[in-house]
Amino acid sequence: MIRALIFDFDGLIIDTESAVYQAWQELYADHGHPLPIERWAQCVGTDFGAYDPKAELEMLTGKDFDWHEEERLRSKRVYDLLADFDSLPGVRELLVEAKAAGVPCSIASSSPRVWIEPWLEKMNLRQYFVNISSRDVVERIKPAPDLFLHAAAQLEVLPDEVVVFEDSLNGLRAAHAAGMKCVVVPGPVTKHLHFEGAWQTLDSLASISLAQLLQL
Repeated sequence: MIRALIFDFDGLIIDTESAVYQAWQELYADHGHPLPIERWAQCVGTDFGAYDPKAELEMLTGKDFDWHEEERLRSKRVYDLLADFDSLPGVRELLVEAKAAGVPCSIASSSPRVWIEPWLEKMNLRQYFVNISSRDVVERIKPAPDLFLHAAAQLEVLPDEVVVFEDSLNGLRAAHAAGMKCVVVPGPVTKHLHFEGAWQTLDSLASISLAQLLQL
């Protein structure tokens, strides 16, 4: 029985992943180096533990960077790229359907809450989430299960009563580690990956409804 839904944020609710990747690509290009998507995808859904683009760029260029300033400029670039964007197809409809059916929803994201909240307010989606489990409230982020287990505890449901929606391989691994069913909706940055073990893999959340999900 499905009693709750847990959503990743970046790349699943809004395609911040593509914008962040583009901003990093532009920074690398400014210094004469490419940033292949295969390398970048290693850190999608988590942090720079598996792959650190900052350390790599410093190694490639032999330069030290003011990363505080670079982060400010990169964040501005991401906001500019997404200025006219809304939530990805099917997200709002699924949330509306879940709320009408009394199925609670939560966000579990490796990003900080200060990044997530403004986007939700901008898209008028905050009202649909009972809880936001962000990197601020756990010791380990994805691919560790902590974020999903924290979200389930806040929703007062067991792991096998949850469906997780993810776009990244690190997210899928975290859902598996938490003992939860995972529906993967790859985005432009992750569509080249192989999501072995996903409960379902969809091109878009617009291709499934809550009623169809419950029937599965």
